[in-house]
Amino acid sequence: MSDKPPLLLGLAHLIDSFNARFGKACAWLTLFLVLGTAIVVILRYGFGIGATALQEAVLYSHALVFMGAAAWVLQRNGHVRVDIFYQKFSAKRKALVDSLGTLLFLLPVCLFLGWASWDYVSNSWATLEGSSESGGLKFVYLQKSIILVLVVSLLLQGISDLIKFANILTGRLQSAEVKHG
Repeated sequence: MSDKPPLLLGLAHLIDSFNARFGKACAWLTLFLVLGTAIVVILRYGFGIGATALQEAVLYSHALVFMGAAAWVLQRNGHVRVDIFYQKFSAKRKALVDSLGTLLFLLPVCLFLGWASWDYVSNSWATLEGSSESGGLKFVYLQKSIILVLVVSLLLQGISDLIKFANILTGRLQSAEVKHG
C-alpha cells in the first residue's frame, strides 16, 4: 500500500498550504496597519500635515487583512459559530454538518458575491480607476480586486474542505480539524 495520499487529498493539501501562506502574509499587514495609522494621526494632529496616500494605503491594507486572510481563518475553523451541539458531535457528524454548511451557504454566497462584484471590479480595471482624493493612490482598481481574491480563496478553501469532509465520511481520514497552537 502506498504512503501517498489520494490525488484529491493532495489537491486539498495544496489549497490549504496556499491559503495558509497567503493568510499569514496578509496577517502581517496588521503591523503596517497599526504603524501607518499612528503615523497618519501624528502627522495630521501633531504637525498639521495630511498624508492621503499613506491613509489610503492603510485602508487598502485593512481590506487585504480581512479579505485576504478569510480563507485561512476558515481553514483554521476560526470563524464565529454557535456550537452548543456541534462540539459534542463525532468527527463524521461534524464533517456532515460542515459539508452541508459549505454546500448550502459558503459556496452559494461566494458565487453570488463574485457575480455581484464582477462588473464593479471590471469597470474599475477598465478605467484604471484611481483615487478621487488629491495626492491619493492611483490603484483603486487593485483595492476593488481584493473582493475577487476573497471569493476565489474562499471557494478554493470550500473545495478543499469538501474533499476532506468526504474522506472523513468514508473513513479514509480521521479528522479535518486544524490543531491550534
